[in-house]
Amino acid sequence: MANYDVIIIGSGPGGYVCAIRCAQLGLKTAVVEGRDTLGGTCLNVGCIPSKALLHATHMLHEAEHNFADMGLKGKSPSVDWKQMQSYKADTIGANTKGVEFLFKKNKIDWLKGWGSIPAAGQVKVGDDVHEAKNIIIASGSDVAPLRGVEIDEKTVVSSTGALELGKIPKKMVVIGAGVIGLELGSVYKRLGAEVTVVEFLDVITPGMDAEVQRTFQKLLKKQGLEFVMGAAVQGVETKGNNATVTYKMRSDDSEHTLDADTVLVATGRRPFTDGLGLDALGVEMSERGQIKTDGQYKTSVDGIYAIGDCIDGPMLAHKAEDEGIACAEGIAGQKPHVNYDVIPGVIYTHPEVANVGKTEEQLKEDGRDYKVGKFSFMGNGRAKANFAADGFVKILADAATDRILGAHIIGPMAGDLIHEICVAMEFGAAAEDLARTCHAHPTYSEAVREAALACGDGPIHS
Repeated sequence: MANYDVIIIGSGPGGYVCAIRCAQLGLKTAVVEGRDTLGGTCLNVGCIPSKALLHATHMLHEAEHNFADMGLKGKSPSVDWKQMQSYKADTIGANTKGVEFLFKKNKIDWLKGWGSIPAAGQVKVGDDVHEAKNIIIASGSDVAPLRGVEIDEKTVVSSTGALELGKIPKKMVVIGAGVIGLELGSVYKRLGAEVTVVEFLDVITPGMDAEVQRTFQKLLKKQGLEFVMGAAVQGVETKGNNATVTYKMRSDDSEHTLDADTVLVATGRRPFTDGLGLDALGVEMSERGQIKTDGQYKTSVDGIYAIGDCIDGPMLAHKAEDEGIACAEGIAGQKPHVNYDVIPGVIYTHPEVANVGKTEEQLKEDGRDYKVGKFSFMGNGRAKANFAADGFVKILADAATDRILGAHIIGPMAGDLIHEICVAMEFGAAAEDLARTCHAHPTYSEAVREAALACGDGPIHS
């Protein structure tokens, strides 16, 4: 048993970043983690391993489709699935060991085991009860269940099971056209599987800019993904190593089936707070199972805070990290602030999709007068040279003040390009500020400048 200034439950991006910031601020800090490795879902069975597979399969796609056009002749590479899995495991290991190193460097204690909170100021791990002036819940999220569908992580899998399939499926059905479904669906399509995405709504990636949604789906179809939209999944029946997905079309209530050897359930995630003892403590929860917090991440119980996926807001690693830093600084007596209007989102398919701020649909709903500056990657020299000219940059600016209100990018390196716009928005910049900033040539980022120019007199290369 030990006494701490702060004990954090969970070592995902929110938890471990919060712990490091606490340590930097001179607080005696410990983190409770029941996995054998640090890093939470993101590093172990989420963001990092999925990006490894996306990168590997994109290299395969380039070899199969673009190498010959560049004068790189030869037999297309064959897929060694076992070696690709080994590469993914090495990537996970490098990242989780990196977090462990940072804990040692910052003198953060790792309390190994699953934690609960028997009373305010106490955290129980195994048989030990540790005292803490402040407790921060960073327990993350888990796969949201789908009624009528039982996940066995063999034939019917969650994102966790989809990352470690024993073999590449011949036919895969993905339930849900959100970020996880489209990323992992892209991975297995590149590896040769027939992939069909079944989505309850009439659009993919709900909540995104409508023009991006249409363009994105069109490009994914071009890559070979099939879509069944407006379909409500009724159930999944497994027999041996095969599965049958039954769904009803919302338009006419007609029933249909799809056969597959792997079904990926990618219908979202839910806060994970099981076993913490929050009910007994009287911690107030929302109807969606999220922990209610105030502007300083305080729960309804003094001395207990919560951040990340288990509270309100988008379930994004970087959102959890910012909340972790702000929570730590608040406990240390500072006055931190997280700007929730400038939190980017990224889908790591090819092309990548990224967004920040308002969509056109939201601005119309708000009655805000705005202007649109748009530039296609077809007009970008670097993109054309790299067989990456699909997509566009769209910047939305206030019609009167020219202040940037949002941006939406579908194209090469969109997840990196979006941050120029994030910085601009954080400083209240106008589209003209971006337009008058010199950008290196030839770069993808020139497309951002051209979109900013399009908010004024017009782009140069279009």
